[in-house]
Amino acid sequence: MVMGRTVLERFPAGGPRGSWPAEEFAHARRQEGMPAEVVMDLATDTFLVILRGAEGVD
Repeated sequence: MVMGRTVLERFPAGGPRGSWPAEEFAHARRQEGMPAEVVMDLATDTFLVILRGAEGVD
């Protein structure tokens, strides 16, 4: 069974040194009770903050 995902936000991989905006965004969503996680989209060189198995597949 393939589970869907919902992309909450996209962040470019080339952020400033020491900055982790995707991780910070995901952490804030987890504080709100969402099971957010960060994955790398190699095709577009971006970090995605996603919810796995959520309605509305991206």
